[in-house]
Amino acid sequence: MTTDASAGPRPFAFRDYQCFTFDRRDRVLTISINRPEAMNAVNARLHEEFSRVFTDAAHDPDSDIIVLTGHGRAFCAGGDINWMQEHIDVPGEFERTGVEAKRIVFSQLDLEKPLICRLNGHATGLGATIALMCDIIIASDKAKIGDPHVSVGLVAGDGGAVIWPQLIGFARAKEFLLTGDLLTAPRAAEIGLINRAVPADQLDAEVYALADRLAGGATKAIRWTKTATNIALKQLAHSMMDACIGYESMSNLTEDHKEAVAAFRDKRKPVFTGR
Repeated sequence: MTTDASAGPRPFAFRDYQCFTFDRRDRVLTISINRPEAMNAVNARLHEEFSRVFTDAAHDPDSDIIVLTGHGRAFCAGGDINWMQEHIDVPGEFERTGVEAKRIVFSQLDLEKPLICRLNGHATGLGATIALMCDIIIASDKAKIGDPHVSVGLVAGDGGAVIWPQLIGFARAKEFLLTGDLLTAPRAAEIGLINRAVPADQLDAEVYALADRLAGGATKAIRWTKTATNIALKQLAHSMMDACIGYESMSNLTEDHKEAVAAFRDKRKPVFTGR
């Protein structure tokens, strides 16, 4: 059963969404980011919807397993450049964005239902954070993942600084966070950043075989095992996110960030001055 806009009324919990579609197969709910024309880049509307979609998924009575993916070629290409310009033009808007950013991370970690990332394509910036905050990440071998916040003059404050060191250690995490370099999915799997990379034509089979296996398991035992495992990560996220968002907010005011956004629009390499 599908619950997208073309199929009639949605369950109450999933009304008023413009940037996601929702599809059901038995007790597995697939949530798909739906801005394919923009590589699923995050604008103000999608960011606000991300801040509540995992809470709504938690309250959905008809699912036990959640699969998160993207429509089109990308999983999520990070922040939309026009949205970045809005934050430059009206810096006060970042206050609301910061509150939403914390809700995104905390609601993912609070979700008791297993959350599987079907990484169908590139995941960068916030897209990478959201993917890596999932419980299990299975990627197409054609996908790339990375957190290039620094490439646009921003601090990796939306959760990247929290999750990357937990998955691959501080040395490797700092190399990728400080350079903004992307990894291929096979390389990401090799170093433990994601669970595995599979041929693109096998992605659905791999993801939904796991989803169905978990859906057929002891639901409460699985949920509570996830909850217990996430305790330390939740403590870490709550101890760090205020500072992370604060530093990212300050970097939004820098000349280097303005230059990076302008350079992206002009299709040229940015010239950073350290201001």
